[in-house]
Amino acid sequence: MQMSDQKEIAADPARVYAALLTADVLQACVPGAQDVTGSPEEGYEAKVTQKVGPVKATFTGKVTLSDMVENEKLTITGEGKGGAAGFAKGGAVVTLTPSETGTLLSYDVDAKVGGKLAQLGSRIIDGFAKKMADQFFTNLQDTLAPETAEAADEEGTDVGAEKQGWFKSLTGKKSSDDG
Repeated sequence: MQMSDQKEIAADPARVYAALLTADVLQACVPGAQDVTGSPEEGYEAKVTQKVGPVKATFTGKVTLSDMVENEKLTITGEGKGGAAGFAKGGAVVTLTPSETGTLLSYDVDAKVGGKLAQLGSRIIDGFAKKMADQFFTNLQDTLAPETAEAADEEGTDVGAEKQGWFKSLTGKKSSDDG
């Protein structure tokens, strides 16, 4: 399966790049992620539960990063095993380009699936992969966009307490008004 797309992220390339290298951000953004640990240098271990058509499985796998050009580009390669459900493996080249509203994130994915997953057919797998990618980037945008919370605060909605920026949520540091 091959897939290419681009998404506009309302954050500068440095913030997007840093987020893509942070295990906690990846765990928050990958749909179904139960655990993501590791580092950009050594790779990441991940545990993800997903339902694809009638097949539900928990995948465990390893993700490595290569061809890293800070704030511009990286290659993500991964492989996951889901027991009887099968396996998935592949890679993506991610390119970050500054834009008027933040960052234009482009990606080219090449992936393969096997086992029961492969028996579902390419139309189901391709649709699922597109849905997962869209959800990942929606989650990434929400994680990187504390200005969305600021706009809601101006309208009198109290979401400021739950969205204080991804860095504070990762470090666990509370501001003085959090109590």
